[in-house]
Amino acid sequence: MKDKTLKSIFLIIIFLVALAFIVKFGGPATLRLYIETGIGNCQKIPILCMAPEDQIAKQSINKEYLAELLPYNFPQMAINAPKGFTIIKEKITKVYYKKRRHREQGAVIYLLYQEPNFFVNLFPQVKNQGIKNDYDFLSRTMFAKLNQIKNLNDAFFVIMKGIFIPDLGDPKNIKMAKFRILDKQGFINYSLTQSGNYFDGNIINRQGDFFKVYIKDWKRSLSLEQVLAILSTVEKTK
Repeated sequence: MKDKTLKSIFLIIIFLVALAFIVKFGGPATLRLYIETGIGNCQKIPILCMAPEDQIAKQSINKEYLAELLPYNFPQMAINAPKGFTIIKEKITKVYYKKRRHREQGAVIYLLYQEPNFFVNLFPQVKNQGIKNDYDFLSRTMFAKLNQIKNLNDAFFVIMKGIFIPDLGDPKNIKMAKFRILDKQGFINYSLTQSGNYFDGNIINRQGDFFKVYIKDWKRSLSLEQVLAILSTVEKTK
């Protein structure tokens, strides 16, 4: 697993070196074209040119719905989730969202945890841009837009956005929102379609812990309100 992580970091460094060369000799237009060739354009992947439009703030959660949820405990994190979902704890080195496992069961929730400041420590160069913590890193990533790339820093966060946001079904239905629920804040990207509902929750708690909750709801049983309630239950465990 360590070798995979080192390989991923090495490939990112090589990619960024190539981008730096393009910026120096080709300019922003060439840089955007390079990104489009490697990742995709805004027509193919609209979310690359989208940013959170809504802001959701909740000071209370439906207690009756919370009482229906079942507790799940894993190393480093816990969550309450509805019946009928397969819950899988993953690691950042695995491309978990591209797998089609458990589709026959109708619903699956993937979980990911990272300790405070994981991303700013992994990419320390971002601190020179005023990014002090993982919430700043997450915010810059979610607001990055392919059609607004002007320099290498912009390109870096568009690349992170392409990696960070999983499959959300039909790209035409995707919505992005910023949220604050009780003592947690973050971003949720989601798509409600005839073939299923997809939710990508990225959460930072008061202590700076990062949680990712990615839900494939093939039965379309969950609403956005219910998913926000589920996200509110995420906690750090020992």
